[in-house]
Amino acid sequence: MGLLKVWVTILMTPCANFLGRKWNLLDLVTAGMFLSVHCLALFAPFYFTWTAFWVAFWLAFVTGFGITLSYHRNLAHRSFRVPKLLEYLFAYCGVLALEGSPIEWVSTHRYHHQFTDTEKDAHSPLKGFWYSHMGWILDSSSRFGRYGGLKNVEDLKRQPFYVFLHHTFMLHSFILAGILYAVGGLPFLVWGVGVRMVVVFHSTLFVNSAGHTWGYQAWNTGDLSKNLWWLGFLALGEGWHNNHHAFEYSARQGLEWWQIDLTWYIIKFLEALGLATDVKVPSEAHRQRMALKTE
Repeated sequence: MGLLKVWVTILMTPCANFLGRKWNLLDLVTAGMFLSVHCLALFAPFYFTWTAFWVAFWLAFVTGFGITLSYHRNLAHRSFRVPKLLEYLFAYCGVLALEGSPIEWVSTHRYHHQFTDTEKDAHSPLKGFWYSHMGWILDSSSRFGRYGGLKNVEDLKRQPFYVFLHHTFMLHSFILAGILYAVGGLPFLVWGVGVRMVVVFHSTLFVNSAGHTWGYQAWNTGDLSKNLWWLGFLALGEGWHNNHHAFEYSARQGLEWWQIDLTWYIIKFLEALGLATDVKVPSEAHRQRMALKTE
């Protein structure tokens, strides 16, 4: 009955009562940005060229790795270290994904791990699947009101570079859009901004929604996190989400040889070059402690 109740809650709870609350300026800007990018992507069939496609493809990888490698594994969890200039470069790639500044993104994610699948979790599917996917982003008062501000990212707030990005993160995507339009016209704009951002947005957001709804658990994490094979591929290794919640400090999330984790492969490459150090992975003893009991 307990599991059935969880599923009913996940599937039946509405996304959010958007019409019954006050919208602040940040919510309106965020909603406008989301709508604009998705509308721009709808023009993709009419402005298709192979050059524009490959521009979008490579930008999706660069900005996607900016989220998974930099925002998530490097900044949020400190699962490895790189030279400061390289850290800043990777973070800037994440800024171009337009998923928020490093300070805001990391703060929300650290709170997510602190309060996973509880009332204080910013994007648990217990509040509804679509709320965990996108609704929480459009409700900043609820999101920030739970925690009282960015109190868990003092390590980033002490660095002027991240403070600068926090106040200007949207500007950089507009500059990139202008460059793409100047170089390749509407095909580059539609594909390099619209299509690319929609793909990267939802790849990340599915980790919050699908990654806590579908799939299987290999570890006793006490939450709803799941391993989901197709999300592991789509989100550059982030879809092995139960693995991640079991060993959040780990730079490797695809813990089995067959669990594709493209972000981990990049980290290993950086380590081989001597650029990534203090690369953390779970010990065998920790894995045994976290394993689900089969008896």
